[in-house]
Amino acid sequence: MLTRLFSRNPLKTPGDRRGDEAARALYDTIVIQARQPGFYTDMAIPDSVDGRFELLALHSFLVFHRLKQDRSATEDLSQRLFDIMAFHLDQSVRNSGAGDHGSATRLKAMGEALMGRYRAYEQALAAREPSDLEAALTRNLYGSGDQPSPLQIQGMAAYLRREKRDLSDQAIAELLVGRIVFGPPPSVEEASSETAVTEIG
Repeated sequence: MLTRLFSRNPLKTPGDRRGDEAARALYDTIVIQARQPGFYTDMAIPDSVDGRFELLALHSFLVFHRLKQDRSATEDLSQRLFDIMAFHLDQSVRNSGAGDHGSATRLKAMGEALMGRYRAYEQALAAREPSDLEAALTRNLYGSGDQPSPLQIQGMAAYLRREKRDLSDQAIAELLVGRIVFGPPPSVEEASSETAVTEIG
């Protein structure tokens, strides 16, 4: 997936290939979810370039993880979605004033960061210890800001598990036409309730 992101050739504008509409719709939903205010208020994720990038990485991971469940049907859509993400990352770097050399360097770093996040979340969700996911979120999602509270970390971990589960139940036919539904951002109150239930259990 990183070939286009690391290429020195200009990326194609999204929408100039047949079938890109579904990928663009998925990308738009990812961006809208990553901008939900609750992540930056209740969950204290830094409202900064780094914080927004981390939320984009987290929600794009969830979508790619779901698409991978039906790899034979979604391989092309996954690549198109990544291409569109790469295009917008490229545009954001260029708009920040980076020259060609600086742009290529920053894009490579961002691409490697994305892949690192995807691996970390994949491994943490598959781990037996719940604390592995909390550690991955602390290291990545909150890596550029102040130390979050335990409840905020637990809230985001519960959110990631919930969305993984709920997305797995969404029909592949819906994803193939660009329709995907995320739940609301978590709240500290929800995290507190879930922690209490876990301790009682």
